[in-house]
Parts: sequence; C-alpha cells; structure tokens
Amino acid sequence: MTAHLVVLSGPSGVGKSSVIREALRELPETWLSVSATTRAPRPGEVHGENYFYVSQDEFDRMILDDELLEWAEFAGNRYGTPKNAVAEKLAGNIPVLLEIEVQGAMQVREAMPEAVLVFLEPPAWADLEARLAGRGTESATEIQVRLDAALKELESSGFFDHVVVNDDVVSAARELIQYLK
Repeated sequence: MTAHLVVLSGPSGVGKSSVIREALRELPETWLSVSATTRAPRPGEVHGENYFYVSQDEFDRMILDDELLEWAEFAGNRYGTPKNAVAEKLAGNIPVLLEIEVQGAMQVREAMPEAVLVFLEPPAWADLEARLAGRGTESATEIQVRLDAALKELESSGFFDHVVVNDDVVSAARELIQYLK
C-alpha cells in the first residue's frame, strides 16, 4: 500500500482537531503535519507541536523560498504547510494528514492532484455557533469573523472529494480513517 496525502478542511469550530485526535488513536502511524502560522499561540499551545509560530517577515521568507506546499490568510493571520516535511513522510510511505483551511486545500489540489480532500461540516449551523462561542478563545468580533468565513467555506464543500458530517466525533473519525488507509 502506498502512503497518500489526506487534507481535512472545514469551518472554524466544526471539530477538526477532535476528529483528528480520534482518528490518530486508530491510525497512530499517520503523520499530522504541523503548520506555520503568524498568529499568536493560544494558552497551552506549544511551538513545533501545535504550530510553528513565525513572524510576518519569516512567513514572507518561507513564501519567497518556495518552502510552503500551500498557504492562506484567515481571520487576519497566515497559515501554511511546510512542504519538505510532507514530501519526506510520503517518500517514507507514511500517510500524511493536513488540517488546513479551504483556501489551502484548493492549493494542495493544484500542487498534488492525487491528494484526497475531505470537508468536515457541522450537523447544523446552530451547532457551529455554539461550538465557537463555547471555546472561549475569541472575542465576539472574532467569532463573527469566523462565522462569516464559515458561510463561504460551507459553500465550497462541493470542491472536496468527500464530505463528512461531524454529528458524532467517533463516527466522523471512522469515516476519515477510510481515506487514510
């Protein structure tokens, strides 16, 4: 079996991290890519584990040096996937999972058409609103920015190879696992 790249996208607050945690319990050999970002760490986040936290200038350099498989701006911050690490894991026959924004997923599709793109959506809009408010990590203004972006992202779900509804984390993770095997 050849290892392949799976991209998981979906609106902020849909539960991507929870689904991924559950999927990695079942498939620990899968490598979860760590993105670079210009956003500040949230409480408890660790550099190199959750993200590579970089300055705007460092991110600009990474773009100029063609070090990113994809990158996008979201909610005033930039996020990108370092491409050398992805290539090394795939060359080593290790399945790779990216958790990235919709814009980034579209770039991956262009760069690596063989990638499997999975869109995670909430069971209902009210669930997404509740999850974002319940996190307690963003201001009301930031939550509204994320909700506005979520509306646009939900409209792009047809671009993806598969759509998974996160009405139950374990079930959603099992569906994601199908695409990683």
